[in-house]
Amino acid sequence: MSALLILCLAFDLSAIRQEPNAEKRSELAIDNAMVAMNAARDASVANDFAKMKDSLEEVGQSAELCWQSLKDSGKNARKSPGRFKRAELKTRELMRRLDGLEQAVDSSERDVIIGVRERVSKVHDDLIQEIMRKK
Repeated sequence: MSALLILCLAFDLSAIRQEPNAEKRSELAIDNAMVAMNAARDASVANDFAKMKDSLEEVGQSAELCWQSLKDSGKNARKSPGRFKRAELKTRELMRRLDGLEQAVDSSERDVIIGVRERVSKVHDDLIQEIMRKK
């Protein structure tokens, strides 16, 4: 996916939700989560808590949209795991990055990060279960 497309769609979940292809929508959503995570990190460095909070909310919503889109695709994760596995790897990376961000901010700002990490962790767990599920 081109970086320009990601930048054009960054922070515009309504445009991503309009994508008719559920598999493509899931990829756009997880890519948007990564862009939003970068923005949250940058806002943290700039000590802009409000922007960081908004960016983190975007991370959580994007991860959840990715999971919902994969479910809507009707694909079996065991038979065609490609998009599911990519989403699982990206959510694992998001959790790792959220852990790092949590360590870098003051304790008063950690509650927001912890809440988003729990949402992303739930999506990650659901993806793992879907990939590993028996018939």
